[in-house]
Amino acid sequence: MTGFVYLGALAVSLGGLAVLDRRFRLAFWADPARTAITLLVGVLFFLAWDVAGLALGIFARGDSPHMTGLQLAPELPVEEAVFLTLLCYNTLLVWRFLDLRLRGRGRREAARAAAGTAGTAGTAGPAEPAGTPQAGKAADGPTTGAGA
Repeated sequence: MTGFVYLGALAVSLGGLAVLDRRFRLAFWADPARTAITLLVGVLFFLAWDVAGLALGIFARGDSPHMTGLQLAPELPVEEAVFLTLLCYNTLLVWRFLDLRLRGRGRREAARAAAGTAGTAGTAGPAEPAGTPQAGKAADGPTTGAGA
């Protein structure tokens, strides 16, 4: 039973990321096809990296009582693929969160800048009522006073 502890912890962590993803609609709940392709490419890249490292003798599979013992290839445990999925998914969610956060900030700053220049562009700004005449524009109603 202890052979599935690490794999179970990885699965629970992936579930937690999926809950965050759903809550904030960052990846799978925003664009499922694009997210699946992105994760697949990332995981395959890192699996190829692992296989190359194993072939060159740089990496080696360690033994642990918390691992299943199931292998995708010689010296490449199943847990490695699940861990790489967790790593790529976590990175994707952080990227999407920061991207959306910075885009939102940029939009808010652009809206503030547009609102700040709106009064000088000839439209009624926040300090001027909508019917107030502005420099260079004719009033909507009859004018009164000297020169009228």
